[in-house]
Amino acid sequence: MRLGLALGYWGRGPSPDRLDLAREAERLGYDSVWTAEAWGSDAFTALTWIAAHTSRIKLGTAVAQMAARAPTTTAMHALTLDHLSGGRVMLGLGLSGPQVVEGWYGRPFPRSPLTATREYVDVVRQVLRREAPVRLDGRHHSHPYTGSDGTGLGKPLKAITHPLRADLPILLGAEGPKNIAQTLTIADGWLPLYWSPERWSEVYALPERLPEGFLVAPMVRAQLCDDVTAGLLPVKAMLGFYIGGMGHAARNFHADLMGRMGYEKEARRVQELFAAGRREEAVLAVPDSFADEISLVGPRRRIAERLDAWRRGPVTDLLVTSPDPETLRLLAELNT
Repeated sequence: MRLGLALGYWGRGPSPDRLDLAREAERLGYDSVWTAEAWGSDAFTALTWIAAHTSRIKLGTAVAQMAARAPTTTAMHALTLDHLSGGRVMLGLGLSGPQVVEGWYGRPFPRSPLTATREYVDVVRQVLRREAPVRLDGRHHSHPYTGSDGTGLGKPLKAITHPLRADLPILLGAEGPKNIAQTLTIADGWLPLYWSPERWSEVYALPERLPEGFLVAPMVRAQLCDDVTAGLLPVKAMLGFYIGGMGHAARNFHADLMGRMGYEKEARRVQELFAAGRREEAVLAVPDSFADEISLVGPRRRIAERLDAWRRGPVTDLLVTSPDPETLRLLAELNT
């Protein structure tokens, strides 16, 4: 099991320790570093900055939002950074949800998200393979565009720049059962949001054998500390925001996933409190048992024992979210 550093997206502004953490992760032998985006900082610019100050560590987006860019634009970002970094890019993509897609990007959330995802990946792969001009008679991503509101003058084009790697890895953030099943067939890897090392098989219903070389790269909040309850508070804060604030009450993929993991009643309560503006109560309403199940928090011995459970499953890459260099060093030591 390889280790990755998940830096996420910025809050109010860039954190001054992000670059230092990425360099420390590279020094410790971490295999990859990952950035993200929501409705603030973008994933590719921060990753490019890290690429310029590192030399070996792989560079991933976890995730770049599909609604933010046309698939050809995403492919341009990926092939450009792949050249600049010497072939270190892994492209993680996610569909996001209706509240973000329509509220932030100002475009309709696809009525057939599986089709939209499949077409998006198809176009990106066509660009990266550069075997012919991009063509797709798609429902969501037609190339060239043939809609009645267009000019009809679109021409199929092939990338001017020759991509460094035609097989640049594409990973998908998928939460629903159908989306996960499709990910196994069209992507090179999967980026689970919440991962239970004890109950992954029942929660995700994965096949006994995954495709050869397929990456399973869940994120995990890790914190070396003496007080487990206090150490779980940042995990609960993250969960409270994602479950209560990142999605409509009637359609929140994160809350649905928490429900499938056995906490449906608690997920709805978190949503109710967050929607009522009672955010601190929403955070406290996240069960400690759920936060603990998907994280690595506590003293050294406890983390070491629980890390073994992550190794026993299909996880190939553990993407660690931690602002603490000491925790990063501990995991590197335990994972050798």
